[in-house]
Formats: sequence, C-alpha cells, structure tokens
Amino acid sequence: MEILETPVTVNKLKDMAENHFVDMLKAVVDIDRQLIALDAELHSDLEALLLDNGSSQSSLWGINIYPELDKDNYLEFDSMINLRPSQGNISRGVDDEKIRLKIIEVVEKWISR
Repeated sequence: MEILETPVTVNKLKDMAENHFVDMLKAVVDIDRQLIALDAELHSDLEALLLDNGSSQSSLWGINIYPELDKDNYLEFDSMINLRPSQGNISRGVDDEKIRLKIIEVVEKWISR
C-alpha cells in the first residue's frame, strides 16, 4: 500500500497486481491534491492512508485498474467508498462526468502507458 511519489509504468502495475488480485489493482485518487494511492485489498484502506496524509474525504474516489487492458478499458469506476448521496453520487461508480475526467487526468499523470 503506497501513495505514489514518482510516476510508474504499466509493467510496474502488473507486478503490483500480483500482490492481491492478479489482474487488477485497487486505487484511490485524490482529485484535488492530484495523488493516487495503490495496492491494497480494500479501497477503504487506501482511503484511510490518504486521509492520514491530509486528503479531504470529498476529494477521494475509488477505482480499479486493470493494467493488462488497453487505455480505453483499463479503468473501472467502482468502489463502495464512492457511495456519497450527500455529494450527489448515489452509486458505487462515479456519476459525475467531470469528476471521472479529473480522475483520469490524475491517473494519466502518475501512470505511463
């Protein structure tokens, strides 16, 4: 479990995926601080790591990364931490297109394909 400090390659993600789910990594993205935490069994563990590091709850969004898939399909916006009716997000996905685009922007900053 770590907050990225330097960009990583897809090959590094493939290696990390072996730790828990073989073909997938759980990640939590801080869309305001432009951070990403990776490599845990639960999104909530990554969420806690970022909160302890100064992130705001409202800025954190859970995703799954499938490093073997192509660029158009390797992100999945699905996590229990995304259920936030008070922010207008009523699903485990990310309902707001603008937020999804911010997540993609952060992921592309940290992961080189």
